[in-house]
Amino acid sequence: MDSCNSNASAKSFFLVRFPALQDYQLLLFSVFLLFYLLILVGNITIITVVVVDPKLHKPMYFFLTNLSVLDILFTTTTIPKMLAMFLVDAKTISFQACFLQMYSFHGLTVTEALILVVMSYDRYEAICNPLHYSVKMTKRMNIQLAASAWITALIIPAPVMIQTSQLAFGETTKVYHCFCDHLSVVQAACPDFGATFQNFLGFCIAMMVSLVPLTLVILSYVLIIISILKIDSREGRRKAFSTCTSHLIVVGSYYFSLAVSYMSYRADMPIDIHVMSNVVFAILTPLLNPLIYTLRNREVKQAIRQFIVLKIFPPFKNILVL
Repeated sequence: MDSCNSNASAKSFFLVRFPALQDYQLLLFSVFLLFYLLILVGNITIITVVVVDPKLHKPMYFFLTNLSVLDILFTTTTIPKMLAMFLVDAKTISFQACFLQMYSFHGLTVTEALILVVMSYDRYEAICNPLHYSVKMTKRMNIQLAASAWITALIIPAPVMIQTSQLAFGETTKVYHCFCDHLSVVQAACPDFGATFQNFLGFCIAMMVSLVPLTLVILSYVLIIISILKIDSREGRRKAFSTCTSHLIVVGSYYFSLAVSYMSYRADMPIDIHVMSNVVFAILTPLLNPLIYTLRNREVKQAIRQFIVLKIFPPFKNILVL
């Protein structure tokens, strides 16, 4: 912070990025551009095949498309600005753009946690109540569950973002990050009780919106496992559990990267590690989700093969192996 007084008013923020990697901007640009393109291609592919293939018009895949749309929006809030910083040294971001990015990043983070809860509930109904599944998980119910997740998640961060925008910032405000997230912006504010309280409040809300959804997911899978163990045939148990493995891996990757991000902020580590851990959280799950669902889900793999051969390369449709 170069100047920090009660009369100062920040018009923009200076993103410090990775202090130890200032000589590798082109390499960082290339790596993050590759990741972003893979995320876009993977998630757009998932959305496309689910929309065009009638066999995938099921609740599980409806929620998967929500997850893919979410991952595209989630990475688009941060990576394009990062690419501009690495390529043309665009280190500054306006006050309004910073808080819009912060709100979008945290709102979409909460949305992902809630969508994962909804997906676990869908698996619970499919395995524990199979006879009533089609009655409960109607198209209207699916839309209501997804909409509730989106709307709730976009409401939760709003009060904290508004309060944080009222903090005092210096005329030259350095944010030690590649993008604006709550904790990095609060740490850049002028030190006073308001900043300390925002730091504590942000941590409490982060714990709440992480642990409550995680608890619901764990509870769902405890009930699912109990139900699976009651199935008589070994093959039946295997098939029932196979419908959950992709979702479990996605949940694991999401909460693992989130935990690493939280711990790096609270531990005494170099600033580059703090920044990298948060960047990994912002990229890892959106990058892995399409791979997990295409590699481990037979229906999705078959739908992708059909789409490629029948829609993109129709002359080769006779050699399609179903």
